[in-house]
Amino acid sequence: MLWVRWSNVRHKLFPSEVKVSITEIPRQQPTLEQLKISLAELVPVLREKAAWSEENRRIHEDSIQALSETGIFKLRMPRRYGGYESNTKTLVDVAIDLGRADGALAWTVSTYWIASWIVGLFPDAAQDQVFSDPGTRICGAVSPSGTVVPVEGGYLLNGSWHFVSGAWHANWQELATVLLRPGQEPEPVIVAVPMSSLQIVDDWHTSGMSASGSVTTTAKDVFVPLTHLVPLEAAIRPNAVSETNAGAEIWRSPTILAGSAATVGILVGMAKAALDAFFERMPDRPIRYTDYEHQAEAPITHIQVGTATMKTEQAEYHAYHAAALVDAKAASGEPWTIQERARVRADEGWATRLAKQAVDLYASASGGSSIYKHEPIQRILRDIHAISVHPMFSPDSNTETFGRVLCGLEPNTMFI
Repeated sequence: MLWVRWSNVRHKLFPSEVKVSITEIPRQQPTLEQLKISLAELVPVLREKAAWSEENRRIHEDSIQALSETGIFKLRMPRRYGGYESNTKTLVDVAIDLGRADGALAWTVSTYWIASWIVGLFPDAAQDQVFSDPGTRICGAVSPSGTVVPVEGGYLLNGSWHFVSGAWHANWQELATVLLRPGQEPEPVIVAVPMSSLQIVDDWHTSGMSASGSVTTTAKDVFVPLTHLVPLEAAIRPNAVSETNAGAEIWRSPTILAGSAATVGILVGMAKAALDAFFERMPDRPIRYTDYEHQAEAPITHIQVGTATMKTEQAEYHAYHAAALVDAKAASGEPWTIQERARVRADEGWATRLAKQAVDLYASASGGSSIYKHEPIQRILRDIHAISVHPMFSPDSNTETFGRVLCGLEPNTMFI
């Protein structure tokens, strides 16, 4: 009975006639340099919406619309659908600017990049549908949860997925789940489904990264066509089943490394945002309970600012070092060594550690009045702490993995 019922429903959720051809995509679009210039001009505008976004636990619609008009969401989409297929360095460049505007906003955009990239590993028929709208946004969840079971013409999906950043403004979600088949071992897979087939659970109440709207999504008997599922192993390594993207450089990188290197620029941008917030408050600000009428005259301020600036520059080095390695391996097509994989993760961890330390310094030097909600520095501090405890960004875990490999041991994680 399920087969008959879902045979009827699937054509509504996944109409077979939805196709995209190259000729349907406008040829004229901003160059990457024009896009970066537009983004730089948007930073003050995006900052103005950051407080609203945090209060409402989702990115402001005006910010989403402004970014959509620049083409930011297309950076990791295939060119044949109007995307840029940008390299990792470009993503670090853009993530730094976005992080300087609003860390939670930058995080949300980066999750769209990663999810778009993952869909680029799917069969071309799936991509034709997901990218049928050039302005589509895809959110994601890569920790396997829930199940899919075979039915006529595809699969049936059930379960829930947590920490789904950007779900409120997404059109599609790629999510990891477990394929259950009679007489076979459970297999981790990734599926792509339209957001209209999922339910959003508004459970994102956090001390940091509130604006990312990283809610829970649930599926109840959602039909997934055969073309909209790939083995998780194919994505992790990667081993794309897309014929058209098989030769593209950006899809040669392991998923974890492509994602982490593309995201790490956010932390650098947040450290620079903290610098901006600090120096906006510093002129004519005294240091209370001292004789310093101007904070800028105090030696402790010089040490704090100098140290924080050096830490930010060091974090930036690690972000670009990771990006350079990912891009170089993608360009050459050479196999990754396990040490190279671990080094990218270590770069990410150290960029996180150093950027957080820089923000801590600026926040400590900002005084008691900086804890008011209208002061950006307190939000930057809470947001960067929230990112730093994410398992993919953990400085200690990433450094441990790198150290294990250097000592000749196997990494104790598949996320490498």
